[in-house]
Amino acid sequence: VGERVLLKCSFKSSSPITESLLVDWTYRPLTGGQMETIFHYRSVPHPTTAGKFKDRISWAGNVVNGDASIAIQSPELSDNGTFICSVKNPPDV
Repeated sequence: VGERVLLKCSFKSSSPITESLLVDWTYRPLTGGQMETIFHYRSVPHPTTAGKFKDRISWAGNVVNGDASIAIQSPELSDNGTFICSVKNPPDV
């Protein structure tokens, strides 16, 4: 709690990395409920602009190196839940 936390995500692709590469991070609270997209990357990072992670998520990855990690600032116990990283590099998924 209170320290920056890194959520690691690594990927491999048989296709060259292009501007079409897409990274989506989704989150579902531990208590259940709707999945929500908290981070989107396509050529540039697009952190969420609403919800509990607004202004607390930053890009920590490097897609050229197969890294799609993000960081969360000032995590709280209520942030506990399931975080899913999805990478699509057409035609690879």
